[in-house]
Formats: sequence, structure tokens, C-alpha cells
Amino acid sequence: MMLDRDPVYGEVDLRASAEELSRLADAVAQGAGLLAATGAPNGDALAGVEVRTTSGPGVLLQYDSERHLLVISGDAAARAVLAENLRGMACAEDGGHLHVEYFPDHFYLAEGSLPLVVNSPHGGMPRR
Repeated sequence: MMLDRDPVYGEVDLRASAEELSRLADAVAQGAGLLAATGAPNGDALAGVEVRTTSGPGVLLQYDSERHLLVISGDAAARAVLAENLRGMACAEDGGHLHVEYFPDHFYLAEGSLPLVVNSPHGGMPRR
């Protein structure tokens, strides 16, 4: 898994194998876990993802600048939706990417969440 954070906009770019995305989805669904990213954090690269359970409402995506981690926290119902979206990207065989970005009245993201782009293990744009 590779994670990069845009220092200006804060967007996090996630590239991972299908197995890594599935492990992340499992951790998100369970509400606990620490997954390492490939390589040492330098520049805009992150060290990994930490998943926590909170009372919510919703999922909050944050950057822990001291530990260089993407922190995913939230209530069980909202985490289940994000986990399902991650599993969908892990299983997608035609490429593409998923934008996870807060907007007012978002049904599972909490206000203040960082934008996240989850890339398919099979490449950028869908193939038809």
C-alpha cells in the first residue's frame, strides 16, 4: 500500500493491491487496526493507516502529522459503508478510482474529513 498526501489541499492518494485494500476494508469494518504503507514516510508519503472506533456520527478521515498516518475513525454504521466501498475497489476488475470526499449532508462522512482517492489495483480509468 502506498499513501501520498497533497501538502496544499490535504487530499490523500491511496494505491494498493486487492489484498491490501481488502485488509484495509476489514480493519475499517472492525473499527481497529494499523496498516503500514510501503516505504518510509518522506516528503508527502504516509507511513500507513490507523483505524479507530468512535461514537460518530459518521467517518472522519484525518492526518496525524506526528506519526505520518491517515487516521480513519467513526461509528460502526458509517465505517461499514466505507468498508464496502473499499471492498468494491478491491474487487473491481476494470480499473478506475473512488473519490471519498465530504460535502454538506454527506451520508457517511463527517465534516472536516480529508478527501481520499482510492485507486483500483488494476489502474486508473475503467476499461470497457
